[in-house]
Amino acid sequence: MSVTALRVHHQRPRRDPAAAERAAAEFLTALGVDLSAAGLADTPGRMARAYAELLTPREFQLTTFDNDEGYDELVLARGIPIRSVCEHHLLPFVGVAHVGYLPGERILGLSKLARVVELFAHGPQVQERLTKQIADWLTGHLRPRGVGVVIEAEHLCMTLRGVRAVGSSTITSTLLGTLRDDHRSRAEFFTLAGVGPR
Repeated sequence: MSVTALRVHHQRPRRDPAAAERAAAEFLTALGVDLSAAGLADTPGRMARAYAELLTPREFQLTTFDNDEGYDELVLARGIPIRSVCEHHLLPFVGVAHVGYLPGERILGLSKLARVVELFAHGPQVQERLTKQIADWLTGHLRPRGVGVVIEAEHLCMTLRGVRAVGSSTITSTLLGTLRDDHRSRAEFFTLAGVGPR
């Protein structure tokens, strides 16, 4: 059995944590937040570090293996936690991703499905693009017979402001290859993902 490993990291511009903290302080002050109040003195630094964490995916090793057994049924990881930041308001959206694929010549280390989700979830995003990026990336790197991604998320830009639609969730899906073209495979994916057939 051959094992292939690829180091995956996201290119990003150089950061300036001190400038981010100063900018956070100016931003909060401009909105009338009194940073001299008890408990708020360190808030700009915490805010800058929190956004740095939300916007930075971790590096990982993408490990694939020969599909020696010729496994040809659906592989699905359900309920992978998602946390991302809406690029329109820089407010978080949180939820779960269901990611599956029909293996070709290679299979993937299962934890790597969650790592790929994290890779694209970190950074300013929209849910529709996030869903497609995950599916496209898996297709390009794994060359499976099909890929399916469903994301269910609550957007704080909808629940905390504007329409204030508390409890609403948004569902997006991308299906490629056999999972898109074959109605039985498509229905199986949606059923196992727990979102019903489309």
